[in-house]
Amino acid sequence: MEKIITIGLDLAKQVFQVHGVDEDGNAVLRKALRRNAVLDFFAKLAPCTVGMEACGGAHHWAREIAALGHEVKLMPPAYVKPYVKRGKNDAADAEAICEAVKRPSMRFVPIKSAAQQANAMIYKTRELLVRQRTQLVNALRAHLSEFGIVAARGLGKLAELSAVVHDDSDARLPQAARLALGELVGQIEALDKRIERLEREIVSQLRAHEAGRRLSTVPGIGPITAGALLAMVPDPGGFRSARHFAAWLGFTPRQKSSGGKQRLGSISKQGNRFLRSLLIVGAANVLKRSSKPVSTWLAALRQRRPFKVTAVALAHKMARIVWALMVKGGVYRAAEQAVATS
Repeated sequence: MEKIITIGLDLAKQVFQVHGVDEDGNAVLRKALRRNAVLDFFAKLAPCTVGMEACGGAHHWAREIAALGHEVKLMPPAYVKPYVKRGKNDAADAEAICEAVKRPSMRFVPIKSAAQQANAMIYKTRELLVRQRTQLVNALRAHLSEFGIVAARGLGKLAELSAVVHDDSDARLPQAARLALGELVGQIEALDKRIERLEREIVSQLRAHEAGRRLSTVPGIGPITAGALLAMVPDPGGFRSARHFAAWLGFTPRQKSSGGKQRLGSISKQGNRFLRSLLIVGAANVLKRSSKPVSTWLAALRQRRPFKVTAVALAHKMARIVWALMVKGGVYRAAEQAVATS
């Protein structure tokens, strides 16, 4: 067999597909591997470049294979798809991965450590629990409204509805309905405790992280957002500029330009949806709660553009500030303060 220089590995639950090429790009290996045979195969193979899609389990396999002396590169699946020639099967996917990993213009995903993945799981778990709590709250409000019992919006007003459910003397609610809704209230209260426990862990981690404390100085970025940025962006220096970082978060306009004419649409919404939503919510809070304009630019934008458009524009600017703080250090300084200092 010719010496294998590059391998494309298509990951799966049980059966993995391998496609290997030599120095001239000729295919010299096409093979399916069971899950328990993957590491044995790479342990017997001479060091080479291994390409994989950044999908579920990719970071684990990247760490394991890299420990055997191979150079592992992860790629976004969307960047690999154009190299699939025809049809869709594991062998074609492995061949496309092998072809894509050799492209000089290909963009790669940094391999996360186990600790980095564990930190990110805290935020993903919290997001899931918050969604479940929102679903239960909506169900509770809808059922109580059938009996004419309503309360103002917001979690702060949920206590009024819970009190009605717990009050056996309230004749507005039939006993059967009280029994059913009591289960919903119990689930909501249990989720509150679980979310609070995760948030305490997030705050504890952030206090021990110097970069997290610096990110928290940016208006609109609290402990949750700062910690999520640190957990899900392990290598901010991998982005060439703040604009590339903002583009990765999906804040740059979607282009449909042709013939020398530039056509810009709404934001692309690509990249990490969770981080983008946190930044937009933080920007909206800045706009709602600021007693005076944060900057003359923001005040002028707010006068001529809708609220949500302004919030997204501010979130875009916050993303660029975050990249600068993570890569270059320092703390946030408002534009007026920076001018006065200089």
